[in-house]
Amino acid sequence: MKKFILFLFALFSLSASAEDGHRLWLRSELPNDVVEKIDPTMPDDDGYRINGHTITARTKMGLLYGRYALLRGEQGESHPFYKLRILNHWDNLDGSIERGYAGKSILWNNDLVIDHEKIAAYAEANASIGINGTVLNNVNASPKMLTRTYINKVKEIAGILRPWGIKVYLSVNFGTPKALGETKTADPLDPQVKRWWQKKAKEIYTAIPDFGGFLVKANSEGQPGPFDYGRTHADGANMLADALAPYKGIVIWRSFVYGAKHHGEDRVNQAVSEFAELDGKFRENVILQSKNGPLDFQPREPYAPIFDKMQKTPQMAELQITQEYLGQSWHLVYLAPMWKEFFTFVKPEKLVGIAGVANIGLDKNWCGHHFSQANWYAFGRLAWNPALSSRQIAEEWLKQTFGNEKGIVKSREFASAITSVMLRSREACVDYMMPLGLHHIFKFDHHMGPQPDGYIARYPIEWCPVYYHRANGDSIGVDRTHTGSNATGQYPEPYCSLYDDINTCPERYLLWFHRVPWTRRMNSGRTLWEEMQWRYNQGVSEVEDFIHIWQEARPEIDEQRWREVNDRLQRQLKDAKEWRDVCLGYFGKLQEKK
Repeated sequence: MKKFILFLFALFSLSASAEDGHRLWLRSELPNDVVEKIDPTMPDDDGYRINGHTITARTKMGLLYGRYALLRGEQGESHPFYKLRILNHWDNLDGSIERGYAGKSILWNNDLVIDHEKIAAYAEANASIGINGTVLNNVNASPKMLTRTYINKVKEIAGILRPWGIKVYLSVNFGTPKALGETKTADPLDPQVKRWWQKKAKEIYTAIPDFGGFLVKANSEGQPGPFDYGRTHADGANMLADALAPYKGIVIWRSFVYGAKHHGEDRVNQAVSEFAELDGKFRENVILQSKNGPLDFQPREPYAPIFDKMQKTPQMAELQITQEYLGQSWHLVYLAPMWKEFFTFVKPEKLVGIAGVANIGLDKNWCGHHFSQANWYAFGRLAWNPALSSRQIAEEWLKQTFGNEKGIVKSREFASAITSVMLRSREACVDYMMPLGLHHIFKFDHHMGPQPDGYIARYPIEWCPVYYHRANGDSIGVDRTHTGSNATGQYPEPYCSLYDDINTCPERYLLWFHRVPWTRRMNSGRTLWEEMQWRYNQGVSEVEDFIHIWQEARPEIDEQRWREVNDRLQRQLKDAKEWRDVCLGYFGKLQEKK
């Protein structure tokens, strides 16, 4: 245990004058009189009890988690809500990161050199917030991931992470045995293919006895899968599950599918269409992983109804920590309020675990934007305890990140003001990007900036922004009621009726579920067009206020981080104005043409 204490902060011991954010929230020091006790009667391996400076737990990992809880100022007993608290890295083997905005991968590079110190620091940061698993590679996986060379590298990484209680998982390409030329097919019912995966599982577990399992993206966005052979998702998942079962490994099968066999069907309906009939047909060690909404990590979307439809299949929620659609690493957008909103619809007890698409890279501050660290932190804290409030998590993070070695910020006024910015930031982002249920009107491919007129004939229509608003001079929005695509019919009551009726549908989802005349009166008394203008301007006004608050806080913060955040806030304001001007300009011209 002593080596843990000695190592606890050594990795982050930088000069006080070099405040580049590399230390994250790991700045405080444990009191000298901490006492640690093992109590075998504690109910689980990860929980802890803190009484004064005494930490009690059933295992060494529980004691480790307890130390970080003590640094946060916790007292009392705490146990993780979920056993599976997993980061998903979309890191490619060449070091690039899909939807990564903080530099290259900390895990992979073309030279196959593993940075032990960096990965150990990463492991400590995860352990400090209770994360206990990590998927090391992109869901758009390379078949090379399962070659002996890379399995040996995974073994090396697993050895670094293991002392911090973190299991490794791998994303696998379903077509790997065929792609490597070792089978003639990847048909999950083919005996040769089954034997290949069984042999590969044995090879992996021989190298890494505590390997967690596979994450699979199949028959989605060009990835191979069981459909290629006339099989179902259950056929594919169960074949892999059988290979892992002797080692107690799991298969996490993603439900993010569209287009494969649903031509003409509303994209937001396709996951339920594809999976609902398979409920109860998966092996016990298969978990279905679904994004929080039915589309794709939008600034706001209703919860995904697949969480209600799959009653007999264990499920995990997939949240996106990296801000693909929320300003990437340029915008200050605190995501805990979004995730808490999700949990008001999908009760935490419906899930067996939670996954977060990581926002981590080789940038000195790990996440590109200093405040993006708060989203990594918030994910871990909510994975441990989804009952925590967005405010409590923000206050914890601020105290540990901008406080001194004792976790004390210079003034309560500073903490209160910046907490307010964080709590308002997600709603501001929705307002200046896509208010009132607008969605997916981003620029193609990189998803940074507005393109409401976006249409490219060679692209699938589901990639084109015009598909998602269908605006003309009379109206805007998508009819997803019983008279349209009937997406509302996938929801249970009371949500089915609530969303289906334009008079009861919450305005935050209005244009998601309804086609609405520009002249319709809103709750504010304004017309839809007037309300949209007000919302866009309100979003811009909020960012202007964030800048004012940050400038007032300059005496409270080290110069380097103050300047770097200020620069990004200025960029955020520029982008917010672009969103407002482009979208209002486009929708306004449609009405002028009429």
